[in-house]
Amino acid sequence: MSEKKVYCGSGKKQNEKWIKASINVDKFKDHIQEFKGHKFLRLNININDEPDQYGKDVSISIDTWQPEGQPQTTETVAEGDDLPF
Repeated sequence: MSEKKVYCGSGKKQNEKWIKASINVDKFKDHIQEFKGHKFLRLNININDEPDQYGKDVSISIDTWQPEGQPQTTETVAEGDDLPF
């Protein structure tokens, strides 16, 4: 099932190793996850084939994917050494 993307920013590719971007903090405050007392935000950063009308060729969206049957939570996971994503 396809989820609606939550766009939170855009940017411009400066060179092969550098992307300059701006992120709207208000868009992601409901998507912050916790793991062992630390807060994380999963992002999808895409380099577009062509710039948009503003010259931006990078789009940033929040990664909202969750395994099927598991609701999106911000609970702290207590076991294991690996990050939950």
